[in-house]
Amino acid sequence: MTPTDHRDGSDVRLRIGIPWRTTREEQNSTRQKLDYYFAAVRQGGAEPVAVSLQLSPAQLADELSRLAGFVLPGSPSDVDPARYGAERHAKTTDIDENRYKTDAAILAHAFASGKPVFAICYGCQALNVFLGGTLIQDIPSERPDALVHGKTDQAAGATAADLQHYASLATGSRLAALNGSAQATINTSHHQAIGVPGKSLLVTAQAPDGIVEGVEWRGDGHWVIGVQWHPERMAGDAFASRLFEDFVAAVRVSRGAVAQSR
Repeated sequence: MTPTDHRDGSDVRLRIGIPWRTTREEQNSTRQKLDYYFAAVRQGGAEPVAVSLQLSPAQLADELSRLAGFVLPGSPSDVDPARYGAERHAKTTDIDENRYKTDAAILAHAFASGKPVFAICYGCQALNVFLGGTLIQDIPSERPDALVHGKTDQAAGATAADLQHYASLATGSRLAALNGSAQATINTSHHQAIGVPGKSLLVTAQAPDGIVEGVEWRGDGHWVIGVQWHPERMAGDAFASRLFEDFVAAVRVSRGAVAQSR
């Protein structure tokens, strides 16, 4: 069997690391929500690999060296506000240090190696904090005039659809180009959001209330995008599909460049 002979069309040579969403889920092998990301990556044309949150730094570094790109998934956890110099809000709960440390190690490796990163919901927040930004710790209490942005972490078997709202996409951004329009309909399931953007992160998607919904790295040509919504849960949505396809295409280009440099 050749490396591209998966029935779903994924390429086993393009192994995409996806950290477990929480330590608890990894310990209990609870992967219903993780599998949304696996399915979206496979649909985009690559092979997902779960990254443990319980590896030693040396073990994690070895694992990351074998992967071609990374998706940082959502999580019911919150980033410790001490990491961005803030007091802990009463609504900031369920901090998972293993998850943040793993995301931070992934980001350090990805930025050093030029490997693409697609950061989603919690992953987008972790990306922002890693680059020196801050978070709104609770949208309803800190931005009382904001839209309803849904409950954090919609249940895997939820029968009700995700809440949705419009988002404005910045002219000239990769998000706008992939959507084919400056306005998109996105789902929403979060109580935190980006406050001050991190270094070299450009805000390229916003909700009608001004809440940041997407950012893009502009430090160089490295493919790094963060979105606050959940494209992995939007099966059949053209914009969501293009996001994963463009990410995988960037991984393929990046991997080829690395191979040629050896």
